[in-house]
Amino acid sequence: MMNAIIISIGDELTIGQTVDTNAAWISQQLAQIGIPVLKQLTLPDDASAITCHLSSTAAMADLLIVTGGLGPTDDDLTRQALADALDVPLELHQNALEQVQAFFDRLSRPMPPTNRVQAMIPRTCEPVPNHAGTAPGIAARIQNTPAFFLPGVPAEMKLMFQQSIRPALEKLLPPEALQRVIRSRSLHTIGISESDLAQRIGDLMQRGCNPLVNCTAAHACVTIRLNATGPNPDAASALLDQAEGQLRQRLGQLIFGRDDDTLAAVVGRLLTDNNATLALAESCTGGMLAHAFTDIPGASQYLLAGWVVYANDAKINTLNVNAADIDIHGAVSETVARQLAQNARALAHADYVLATTGIAGPAGGTPLKPVGLVYIALAGPHDTLVQRCIFPGDRAGVRLRARNAALDLLRKHLLDPAR
Repeated sequence: MMNAIIISIGDELTIGQTVDTNAAWISQQLAQIGIPVLKQLTLPDDASAITCHLSSTAAMADLLIVTGGLGPTDDDLTRQALADALDVPLELHQNALEQVQAFFDRLSRPMPPTNRVQAMIPRTCEPVPNHAGTAPGIAARIQNTPAFFLPGVPAEMKLMFQQSIRPALEKLLPPEALQRVIRSRSLHTIGISESDLAQRIGDLMQRGCNPLVNCTAAHACVTIRLNATGPNPDAASALLDQAEGQLRQRLGQLIFGRDDDTLAAVVGRLLTDNNATLALAESCTGGMLAHAFTDIPGASQYLLAGWVVYANDAKINTLNVNAADIDIHGAVSETVARQLAQNARALAHADYVLATTGIAGPAGGTPLKPVGLVYIALAGPHDTLVQRCIFPGDRAGVRLRARNAALDLLRKHLLDPAR
């Protein structure tokens, strides 16, 4: 079985200015043709470090994919580092120069002299065409290990991988290897902690199982990731279907979506299926619920209106919350949450309203009302439900958890109005 190491190069990556999305995307592409990734490395723009790691990783893997450091500036050192690793000189490659020149010709712009360096290719290597930018890639062999060098710009890298690198890899793989594929699926849950989830499905998460199952948590949502290996796509998908069925049997409505599903999109589909409309009255979430819904094309089918009533005067003057109730109970209270939801429902003539009021922090908490306290209200045709929550985390975390909890309250009600 062929395996790979991915190397991402750039000071902006090692000091945290830019998040490396290239390695994740390349890993997914390699998995689709049955090439597992042994490791992902991130290196600075340091020629000696790059040269050293190219030599050492070539001895460890059957394939190297390297991104970054192919630009025209002095800190783009990958070409020279590769030449040093191969102990060959850099040479101006005429075909590569014509590719760079053609890019500027398409833009009707003169090519700056500095861009000629991008056509410098180590002797014994070949350029990889770049139809989206100025930097040709490089195809090389390091200690007889195939190595492909691509620009760090994601759009350029992805196009070059699909047009040139993947076809080249498929030629390198033996026919039987192309029949071994990895397929992935994600199931999203809410309302259960990562530790409780592990207790329910722990036997399915054992190492060595196929599919391999693991999970990650963020803001009260836990995503279960399944990776199945099979002799062909249909066999791998069948393994995923079987595992998903077992997980859904054990977790039921705790699973709210799959793959690219968002919680708001799932709720939006349920509202559409029920021919129901929604309005929003937000205090502590400050429009986050409205943003989650309006990110979805077609949300106007069900979302009627939304209010951000952050100050007490706005709650009183805009949504008619009783001033005396705020004085007695406080803005963060069950009473105020209930009034926000009910009054917004009357104003918007909506079937449902979600309302939030809380203390996101970092200041403002008291022993009776600590930071993280949030009241979420759901007003519907027959009743108003109010949920009291205390969320951990910083200000951003509390608000995200409040948003997700509000969405889940409506989701569960639409799935089972009698609950």
